[in-house]
Amino acid sequence: MQHLIQVINPNTSAAMTHTIGEAARSVAAPGTTILATCPTKGVESIEGHFDEAIAAIGVLEQIKHGKAQGAHGHVIACFGDPGLLAAREMASGPVVGIAEAAMHMATLVATRFSIVTTLPRTVIIARHLLQQYGFEHHCAALHAIDLPVLALEDGTGLAQMKVRERCIQAKREDGSGAIVLGCGGMANLARELTQELGIPVIDGVTAAVKMVESLVALGLGTSKYGDLAYPNNKPLSGGFEMLS
Repeated sequence: MQHLIQVINPNTSAAMTHTIGEAARSVAAPGTTILATCPTKGVESIEGHFDEAIAAIGVLEQIKHGKAQGAHGHVIACFGDPGLLAAREMASGPVVGIAEAAMHMATLVATRFSIVTTLPRTVIIARHLLQQYGFEHHCAALHAIDLPVLALEDGTGLAQMKVRERCIQAKREDGSGAIVLGCGGMANLARELTQELGIPVIDGVTAAVKMVESLVALGLGTSKYGDLAYPNNKPLSGGFEMLS
C-alpha cells in the first residue's frame, strides 16, 4: 500500500528542507513517498521561543496543505517541535515531532542518552521538552556546539566538525549509551557518527518518519476525542483565514 508522509521543515530555508527531505527518503519504506515542505513566510532558522511562535503558524499552514494533497501522516522537523499539539488538532493522521521521536527511540536502545544541539539557549528548550515528554531521567547531559542553525548549511563543514567533536565528548564524559542530535539540520550526520562512535546516534527526522510509517501501517491516527479533537469551528480574521 502506498503512503504519503509530509515532512515539514518549520523554517524557510530551502537548503535545510532539502537536507531533511533527503534524510527522510533514505529511510522511507518502498511504499512511502516523502513530501518535504517548508513555509514561504516566517523565520529562516528557529533558535528560541519567539522563532517557535512564528514558525508554529507556518507549520499549521503546511499541515493544511499536506492534508489537501492526501498526506497520511506528518513530521514536524524542528527539534523544538513547534506547534505540535495544534497540528495534531488539525490533522486526522499521526503528527510526530522530531524531538519526541528521537527521545523515544533513544530509550529503546539505551538506558541513558545525551543530546547535542546548536546554541546554548536551545539546550534550555530541549530540557523543557525532556520534562514535558517524561524523559528527563533518561538524559545524562545536553551539549551545544555554540553555532547557529544555519551554520549547518554554510558549506564550511565547521558545524559538522563541532557536532562530531561534541558527540565524541558526550560518549566519553557522560556514560550515555546513545546520542540524540538536537537539530533537523543534523539529519544527514547520524549514520556516519553511529559507525564512528560505535553507539546509536539518533536523528529525529528519520526516527519520526519510521514512527509515522508504523502508526499509519497500524491504522492509528490522531485521536479526535478530547483535547485533540478538531478545532472548534469559528471565524478567523486578520490574515489567519488561510487556516480555516
